[in-house]
Amino acid sequence: MASGEEDGTVEEKETNNKKRTKGAIATAWLTFYNIAMTAGWLVLAVAMVRYYLQKGTHKGLYRNIARTLKFFQTFALLEVGHCAIGIVRTSVIVTGVQVCSRIFMVWFVTNSIRQIQNEESVILFVVVWTITEITRYSFYTFNLLNHLPYFIKWARYNMFIVMYPLGVIGELLTIHASLPYVRRSGMYSLRLPNKYNVSFDYYYFLIIVMLSYIPLFPQLYFHMLRQRRRVLHGEIVVEKDE
Repeated sequence: MASGEEDGTVEEKETNNKKRTKGAIATAWLTFYNIAMTAGWLVLAVAMVRYYLQKGTHKGLYRNIARTLKFFQTFALLEVGHCAIGIVRTSVIVTGVQVCSRIFMVWFVTNSIRQIQNEESVILFVVVWTITEITRYSFYTFNLLNHLPYFIKWARYNMFIVMYPLGVIGELLTIHASLPYVRRSGMYSLRLPNKYNVSFDYYYFLIIVMLSYIPLFPQLYFHMLRQRRRVLHGEIVVEKDE
């Protein structure tokens, strides 16, 4: 019996050591990732401020920062993987929707339709994203390092109240501005007849995307408000099973 108990204890220790090693590796990677993303969005912020101070206009700003924006926003796809493998305890669906909607805005709207790149709405959502991401990734970094300044915690769970709606407004106005160009060019559309016998109209797809904000925005916004109450005020928030 003693030998069996000792074997069991050894196995438990080995299992615990493996878990601790995996946990340490995951923490190290997440710390590196969040530091890199904080730095990336800070570089973007500095580039925007410098451009505006030099040129005195927002026109041409998007083209100036497009490469950096596309890189770091696309790099955020890793966050979906973090959720999928369990090193971050967040819904894969929620994270996927948020990340993919931004990548869609960058690659398939703003980057693809150059005529809208000087729209004020583009600068609006880019500025909002930049402020939000610097705050968010700073929060994650300091939290992982177990040294979270209160003002970053406060900013993380308060700034979104204004920033989130402003970002959505910027995105919707940008998509709306793109509609005439998409309709005239027929970009990304597939007309009948064709060998696939399938039709797709990107113009109407964009309208559907705009309409999808109606059910999705309130869900994500109120989810953040519940998180805010829990973190800042210590309220126990019971969410209904979906």
